[in-house]
Amino acid sequence: MVDPRRAVCPGSYDPPTIGHLDVIRRTAALFDEVYVAILVNPRKQGLFTVDERVEMLEEITADVPGARVEAFSGLVVDYCTERGASALVKGLRSATDYDYELPMAHMNRHLTGVETLFLPGAPGQVYVSSSLVKEVAKGGGDVTAFLPPTVHDRLRKRLAEQG
Repeated sequence: MVDPRRAVCPGSYDPPTIGHLDVIRRTAALFDEVYVAILVNPRKQGLFTVDERVEMLEEITADVPGARVEAFSGLVVDYCTERGASALVKGLRSATDYDYELPMAHMNRHLTGVETLFLPGAPGQVYVSSSLVKEVAKGGGDVTAFLPPTVHDRLRKRLAEQG
């Protein structure tokens, strides 16, 4: 049964950034329950394992009322249906994100009736992406401002392990 007070914030979260956390917090302010859904894609090798991403997101959302972190595989709309979520919430950084996300939103609504809500990225964070953060960190740049402290510590350790 669909619950209008329940939403899903899907993503790969490799690693979770302050932009991700901002979208999760803003979603929690609008809905009673927020499933932070980490997509398991067996064709992609992330920097962090899915279990590590679950741990990081549980740590950084521990103070977010109603937040639940889970991994899933398959279609996000099926995950929404299984959880009874009425909406998917996605953060948008640019028109490019919108152009990419809009057709999926239409398809998801057609398939299951799940609505997609777009939240604009917070000022000062719209250029932050997990991919860019990893690239800059691998090159020795300071990405402290873009990550929650515990995530930043894990990123530094992982990159040091890789040498």
